Amino acid sequence: MAKLRERKNYRRAVLRSLYGAVEHNRTEVSGTALRSELGLPDEDLSAACVYLADEGLISVEWTSHRTPAAVSLTHEGIRLMEEQEEREDRATADRARPND
Repeated sequence: MAKLRERKNYRRAVLRSLYGAVEHNRTEVSGTALRSELGLPDEDLSAACVYLADEGLISVEWTSHRTPAAVSLTHEGIRLMEEQEEREDRATADRARPND
């Protein structure tokens, strides 16, 4: 089983991937595509998806083997990712500003 830091990184990676899909007008990503893109073992991808679904950030359609068949961001997941993007944009703008 992955360590806490790895699990958090996996969750962030899933959210970033799904948010990227939303930006390209894809509302749903297949579990196979997500697994391939992120290079995660089934167990770790499934654990990340369970956690994020329990938090209300993603919705998951499961295969009979309890691996993700299709995954999408919920409204709350999109809001979270938009807030994160705005924070990153502000931080970048603050770093680019010359010191007064």
